[in-house]
Amino acid sequence: MGPTTYLTESEAKEFHKLFVASFAFFTIVAIIAHVLVWQWRPWFPGTPGYEATSSLDPVTDVQLS
Repeated sequence: MGPTTYLTESEAKEFHKLFVASFAFFTIVAIIAHVLVWQWRPWFPGTPGYEATSSLDPVTDVQLS
């Protein structure tokens, strides 16, 4: 005899469907969020390195005379 659950077969299938749908929704939202963040500020620098993104920093654009 295996581990017992307090769900019937149909309840377990219904729970599994809800779990899979929720997981798929969460995964899709996470992928979209990662793509948007990657477009905003990539976490791997290109050939010029992170110096290429220094123009995004408003403090470095201030000219003191």
